[in-house]
Amino acid sequence: MFTSLYGINVIQEPHKVLMNILLYVKAVGFFLLAATGIPGNMYILVKFAIIKVTEKKLLPTNSILMVLAFMNLLIVFSRINLQFLNAIGVENFLDDSKCKFFVYTYRVGRAMSICTTSLLSCYQCIIIAPQTRLWAYLKQKAMQNVFFITTAILIANLILYPSSIIYAIAKNNSTTSPYTLRLVYCDMDYLTYETYIINGAIFASRDFLFVGLMTVASIYIVYVLFCHEKSIKGKRSTDRLPGKSVEYKASRAVVMLVILYVILFGFDNSMWIYTLTLSNVTPDMNDARIVLACSYSALSPIVIIATNPKLQQMLTFLKRRKFVLCYGSAEEKDIRVNCIDK
Repeated sequence: MFTSLYGINVIQEPHKVLMNILLYVKAVGFFLLAATGIPGNMYILVKFAIIKVTEKKLLPTNSILMVLAFMNLLIVFSRINLQFLNAIGVENFLDDSKCKFFVYTYRVGRAMSICTTSLLSCYQCIIIAPQTRLWAYLKQKAMQNVFFITTAILIANLILYPSSIIYAIAKNNSTTSPYTLRLVYCDMDYLTYETYIINGAIFASRDFLFVGLMTVASIYIVYVLFCHEKSIKGKRSTDRLPGKSVEYKASRAVVMLVILYVILFGFDNSMWIYTLTLSNVTPDMNDARIVLACSYSALSPIVIIATNPKLQQMLTFLKRRKFVLCYGSAEEKDIRVNCIDK
């Protein structure tokens, strides 16, 4: 018996060490996502709000980016922060109502993130399109109705997620069915296999639709950029239209955002489709999906700030500040100071 128990202890110790290592890795990973996502998205929101107040206007593209940053913050606070608290050992502290609130907020935030990115790519596609009668009409309507389009998308997503309120329950409640998604402090118990599959299929179809739209729009943007690069070869810089150059730079930034989203989306939904074939999804698999689903909210601000001139003004100012190194030499009561500008 002693030998057997001793043998079991020897087997269990490496398992405990591995579990502790995984918890540390998860904690560090989610902390980095939060530490990147919160200040990055807050900077975008505050900077654009200041521009709106001081300049009395905001470009439609920047308005869309402002909405995207706000939705990214909702994702960080409603999912990444909870994952971090769980990884550092905070026990269950959510009841059913709080679970429903956090799950619903995350689902709506994620849906708005994908829809807003798709809207951004489609809008930029229309802006740089050739000046035909149809494209000119679409450009005028798009520029005038960005707010109403964004509001309509938000209302649609708010209505689309009653399942998050119906099926979300706290983990410390009674036993759940096999068709349950295990989240950190909450479970999504769909009760039946049919409900589980239908919910997954609906939201996966929605994701593929909007990712398809942003992909097609981005392919067209790349095509227009390619034609533009060919057309300006050999032209003098004075012959180029400055307005068009700004639009094309903005288009490159949008394409970078779409590429980032499509890569993360591909991995996330591949795992999601795989989980639809399982009757019981493990917490580790959910954690991996959550990292992929939330990475865009943390990483996209880096792309936005690095490619948006309005957001770079403050950073450029800080970089260009002159650091003066002064050294003084005292000669009796007189002090001579020499300064070097760098």
